[in-house]
Amino acid sequence: MEKNRKIGYRPTWAEINLRHLMHNFRQVRRRLLPKTRIMVTVKADAYGHGLIPISRKLVSCGVDYLGVASVEEGIALRKAGIRTPVLVMGLVLKKDIAPLLRYRLTATVCDEALAHALNDRARLYKRPLDVHIKVDTGMGRLGVLPEEVLPLVRKIHQLKNLRIEGIFTHFTMADSDKNFTHRQIRLFHRLLDDLKKEGIRIPLAHAANSMGVLDFKQGHFNMVRPGIIIYGLHPKEDLKIKLKPLLVLKSRVIFKKRLPPGWGVSYGRTYITKKKTTVITLPIGYGDGYPRILSNKAPVLIGGKRFKVCGRICMDHMMVDVGDSKVRIGDEVVLIGSQGKMRITAEELARLAETISYEIVCGLGNRIPRLYIR
Repeated sequence: MEKNRKIGYRPTWAEINLRHLMHNFRQVRRRLLPKTRIMVTVKADAYGHGLIPISRKLVSCGVDYLGVASVEEGIALRKAGIRTPVLVMGLVLKKDIAPLLRYRLTATVCDEALAHALNDRARLYKRPLDVHIKVDTGMGRLGVLPEEVLPLVRKIHQLKNLRIEGIFTHFTMADSDKNFTHRQIRLFHRLLDDLKKEGIRIPLAHAANSMGVLDFKQGHFNMVRPGIIIYGLHPKEDLKIKLKPLLVLKSRVIFKKRLPPGWGVSYGRTYITKKKTTVITLPIGYGDGYPRILSNKAPVLIGGKRFKVCGRICMDHMMVDVGDSKVRIGDEVVLIGSQGKMRITAEELARLAETISYEIVCGLGNRIPRLYIR
């Protein structure tokens, strides 16, 4: 009864297993030196798993830092009572600096103009602001170029209201090009050595994402920044780590009917029945973030058996051809997860959708209630 109340009147939901989160966190910890710190990236609503519940559990696990993409995500953490250090990995405009200080968030800096603006606002608050310098070692996105790092750090060191707590970079091909990743690591090491020669010691240095944690120990530095593996998903096949996925996506059969041969299903009649068959309807669609590109491709589990989505996925519904199987209205359907001996993973759906598992879980919208297994 309590579970149904939390789900609501539209029987589609996601179950998030927080015990699995603890397991995955410990798997990461075992691969690090004892003094290496862990920042977990919880941006994009913790990859679709729920920012606040996930972050609270990570704090109880002993996480050292949380990484977010925006000031809004950092504010949400603070309003939830989370006091763990939070790095805003995205940049802010000058007009949006005040909340960084008000909510004690750490800022990312990669140019002198923003550094001066942060320093000026910190002076008004009469307390220093922690910043991390973002270095572009090959990503071509945010970050100061390597040859400009030392001059920038020198200038920021002269600003009395900023503390350079960290310096970091981002791997661009850790899952596909080891040589380029080693090149990024060597470049970052040289930058840190150059800073030390100048007498500049920055407390935290971080570069390793999930693949960096698993495959590039020399890139761990003194803090790592895992994301997808914390949620039990694999950034690459055949990884030697025992992960447990947190998220299971479920729905229930809300309608069924027998269709004759030659009957079209859903928009565009992209699926035509070949024989008399039963087609069932589920209350989930692309309006919930379930990708439309999975039309006529994706599997679902009903009664421990695999069936395939038929016809185009709609905004609020999808259909499944179950043939002559005895499926009843109200039966539980698994779209991601296990049922009996069968299993559907986010990675499998990603392959069918020609994307990555990150997009599958991040795309699941807030119309889908999350139930937390503690």
